[in-house]
Amino acid sequence: MKSLAKTLGELKKSKYEIIPVKEEMRRNLIQMVKNGDPLFPGIIGYDKTVIPALRNAILSRHDFILLGLRGQAKSRILRQLIHFLDEYIPAIEGCPIHDNPYSPFCKACRIKLENMGPDTPIVWIHRDQRYQEKLATPDVTISDLIGDIDPIKAASHKLSYSDEEVIHFGIIPRSNRGIFAINELPDLPPRIQVGLLNIMEEKDIQVRGFPIRIPLDICMVYSANPEDYTNRGNIITPLKDRIDSQIMTHYPEHLKDAINITSQEAWIERNNNQTMYMPLWYREIIEMVAFAARKSEYVDQKSGVSARATINLLENVVSNMEYRSFLTGDKILIPRLCDLLTALTAVTGKIELVYEGEQEGVVLVARKIIGQAIKNIFKNYYPSPSGKKAREGISEPEPDSPYQPILDWFSAGGILDLNDQLNNEEYFKTLDQVTGLRQLAQEKTNTTTLEELALSMEFILEGLHQFSMLSKRDTDSTTSYQDMLKAMLDQIPNESGD
Repeated sequence: MKSLAKTLGELKKSKYEIIPVKEEMRRNLIQMVKNGDPLFPGIIGYDKTVIPALRNAILSRHDFILLGLRGQAKSRILRQLIHFLDEYIPAIEGCPIHDNPYSPFCKACRIKLENMGPDTPIVWIHRDQRYQEKLATPDVTISDLIGDIDPIKAASHKLSYSDEEVIHFGIIPRSNRGIFAINELPDLPPRIQVGLLNIMEEKDIQVRGFPIRIPLDICMVYSANPEDYTNRGNIITPLKDRIDSQIMTHYPEHLKDAINITSQEAWIERNNNQTMYMPLWYREIIEMVAFAARKSEYVDQKSGVSARATINLLENVVSNMEYRSFLTGDKILIPRLCDLLTALTAVTGKIELVYEGEQEGVVLVARKIIGQAIKNIFKNYYPSPSGKKAREGISEPEPDSPYQPILDWFSAGGILDLNDQLNNEEYFKTLDQVTGLRQLAQEKTNTTTLEELALSMEFILEGLHQFSMLSKRDTDSTTSYQDMLKAMLDQIPNESGD
């Protein structure tokens, strides 16, 4: 706390300077830049896009709006704006709008100042108390935001309704000398948005028919989903015109950023005295699920796919690993590809389907998206199972394909059944039945343990399935891989009609 002043007289003697809130934010940002401090810690992937725009808006002393689809850290950014405020500021004790103690506009504060003069008590307001947030909903009223006449106050104090002291201030004036945020602005009815026009331009409020105007020192910020403009409402043109900066947010553009975001947000430390290991390529598959969903023809791209999809997906995968270890007694937790399918519930609720997707069904679409994610990552670590023949429409490997010994094992009648509840040793032994599978996994990946080697072996089989080289069937907790041709023949009824 910069000052220990308890009264107005002490505050004046300390020569404490009161400046507008936007100037305060600008000053603190400049100091943070000079000190090399991060402006928005924990906000990943925006260093060259959103953060520079935010920096310029604060330096320009702008009110601004963040526009972006769901799950793009809009609310988190707004809540971090308090870091640009001073830790404490002085205000007259008991003032509902944290009035400037040197020149208060609140009538109660003016009366207190006239009666007590230099002995007027001062309180220090922490920055956390200077940020207020309101979710825009259709039932929000002008009274909620700005204020209204309080008949109870008038009766208890025996005041006339024309007296300024009967005003009950709304949330915006109570955010005076601070930051006020409105989330999902288009959901605010147009007639309520009109009530914000004076605040944005003239920086004052007028309650009911009172002739007084109370100037506000406030930074107004908003968030909105562009899709809301057509689905649920819109931002009226005069209000958009008064918002100084419009800043577009976006989803992570690189897998590395997406992995860092999910790692930061997901709850994966379960404290079970077990060693958990998850290869980078597996984490990439989880993040690629969101990337694939954002390109899927079955998913409504206007709605977006939240970063929460991969956060929850990772948490569900870890939970399935946990559950398996409770059954098997394994002390090393390592994921399996079947864990992705058991974690589908984290994805199905996060995607909005277009008409074709609705026909397919959300579970089937989610499975397809996960399959596409596995296929995309597989190509980064292993040679493409299909070459020239695949481009000609033939799903067969090239003659020198490293996958030929594996495919030969299956074409000779081999069927591999992987149960979700196998312990790590049984999991490896089951996969090691396939000729050439272990050798290829050892050649292409830097595996150090049998558990990791087994996972890489399953990755190869799943990759071959995604490239239509192997057939796969999921039943209950068992995944079965077999030769593609044999699986097709098994589906053809015999001459007896069976």
